[in-house]
Amino acid sequence: MKRFLVWASAGAAVILVIAGGVVWYLYHSVEQAAAKMYEDVKPTKTVYVSKDVELKKAPPEPVQMKKLAPFSVLVLGVDERENDRGRSDTMIVLTVNPAKQSILMFNIPRDTRTDIIGHGTVDKINHAYAFGGLEMSIQTVEHFLDYPIDYYAKVNMEGFARLIDLIGGVEVDNPFAFDYEGRLFEEGHLMLNGSDALKYSRMRYDDPRGDFGRNSRQREILQQVMNNAMNISNVTRLHSLLGELGNSVKTNVTFDEMKKFVTDYRPKINKIDTVEIKGYGKTINKVWYYLVDDSERDRIHNIIKDQLQQQVPSNAQ
Repeated sequence: MKRFLVWASAGAAVILVIAGGVVWYLYHSVEQAAAKMYEDVKPTKTVYVSKDVELKKAPPEPVQMKKLAPFSVLVLGVDERENDRGRSDTMIVLTVNPAKQSILMFNIPRDTRTDIIGHGTVDKINHAYAFGGLEMSIQTVEHFLDYPIDYYAKVNMEGFARLIDLIGGVEVDNPFAFDYEGRLFEEGHLMLNGSDALKYSRMRYDDPRGDFGRNSRQREILQQVMNNAMNISNVTRLHSLLGELGNSVKTNVTFDEMKKFVTDYRPKINKIDTVEIKGYGKTINKVWYYLVDDSERDRIHNIIKDQLQQQVPSNAQ
């Protein structure tokens, strides 16, 4: 009996050591992946003055995650190839507020005509990335929304397809059948791999809602990816996922901020709301643009302001 207890104790100790090793390995892997993903934005001086009187008096301060402060993120989906910076194929803004228990998500249509800040031209907003990379894209979006962006996440679209494969694909509800690049997408519930999900999110010319339909599918895919990635428990798949994130994503969110979001923010978020930027198409000098008037830009600005300036409860630490 005594010998059995010795062996049982030894077995339990081994299990604890292995479990501790796995936990350390995962933590270390996450930290390494986060370090590989991290890329700060070069300091730039303010290139616009907000029309918002309140923002002029009290510009937003750096995000204090320990106080569960709300924040904004610009997600850029880019097609980068060797010797070609590419363009931002997708521009999605997320505003996160744990006090409201919500994330507000919306696309900026890539053909939106606006001032390209730092380039001195008026062009499609997705050209900002081709002209001046990440910094010009962020400044142009801030100018267009008349609101600062706290964080960014730049995602290589081909890497995004591989990432979807690693999380086991995504499920979507397709409102109508269409064919895109040789792939037929039937109407109804679909299970898509990475390559098909990329095609599904890119089609717009056969969509009766045009860019709005395309943007809606992109948000659906992104929401599925976020949900699936957070639920992965298999160690091998998690390690592969982290490696792919390190190769395909660049962000100015630090490892400590990522941990804070997962442990403190995520449990408080229970819904994702969406809004669409309204406008109309027009051809100017033989180029088709999406035009957004000042009243619509003010509407979007006020929606962002309402989402982000919600007071955090005083007992949140």
